[in-house]
Amino acid sequence: MSGARSERLVDEDAAVALLESGMTIAIGEPTPMALVRQIVRRELRDLVVIASGLALDMLIAAGCVRKTLSYYAGGGFGVPVAPSFRRAAERGDIEVWECDEGILTSGLEAAGKDLPFLPWRGGVGTSLPAVNPDLKLITDPVRGETLLAVPAIRPDVAILHAAQSDAFGNVQHHGGPGWIDLFLQRAATRCIVQVERIVSNEAIRANPWATTIGRADAVVRLPWGAHPWYSRGWHVQDSPFLADYVAAATAAAERDEREALERWLDHWCREPATHTDYLERVGLRRLLALHEY
Repeated sequence: MSGARSERLVDEDAAVALLESGMTIAIGEPTPMALVRQIVRRELRDLVVIASGLALDMLIAAGCVRKTLSYYAGGGFGVPVAPSFRRAAERGDIEVWECDEGILTSGLEAAGKDLPFLPWRGGVGTSLPAVNPDLKLITDPVRGETLLAVPAIRPDVAILHAAQSDAFGNVQHHGGPGWIDLFLQRAATRCIVQVERIVSNEAIRANPWATTIGRADAVVRLPWGAHPWYSRGWHVQDSPFLADYVAAATAAAERDEREALERWLDHWCREPATHTDYLERVGLRRLLALHEY
């Protein structure tokens, strides 16, 4: 039938099959941890990762990352710099593309608009152009100001987490989009969104202004898929769970004691073959204790 809509709903295996070693992968917030764990489990390597916080740190700890583009590689829990990121950066095991939030979003916006670069004022007069030679000082031809030219940043795949979608890839975040999710989606060649639930197209059209992403390339239903991070409208973050990771990663980074970190990665990322297997390990009682309201 001419003009018929195509369904974008896929299962977990089909979603992760779109991710390959060597790709540039952008990770949204709330964090799509179910897909992040599959990256670790499938042992993808040589990735360029646009992300922040402990999701980025976990991928570095698992040996998946070659280069990072991150405005904040912090760990929370009193850890200003995530431990695996710090160790890998100091040892030269990863390439760090230095930026702030404005530089990152400017590069993503340039890609979304199919431009070679966009100008940005932040960072002028600092050492950023020296430590990141991709950032070029230019003269504004209109007012004569000195600005930074930020090159376009185009991920191969953006992976996001949201509240719900219909089968046609019309996605709705609860309470609006994640912090840079829309920048990532517009810049990326493909966008995969994991959601808490699938709803009818009629439910989406009943509240069209809540639709944040239209026609995602792939949508996969993964309830509790952001755990141990939060999922707005569904559950809060599991802070003790994250603290366990930070303790293991810190021991590995600061004292070369990798045993606990490898056990953590094995137990929570490598051994569970599916997201359902992971949820069974977490346990229903623990999940229900995180209810947001």
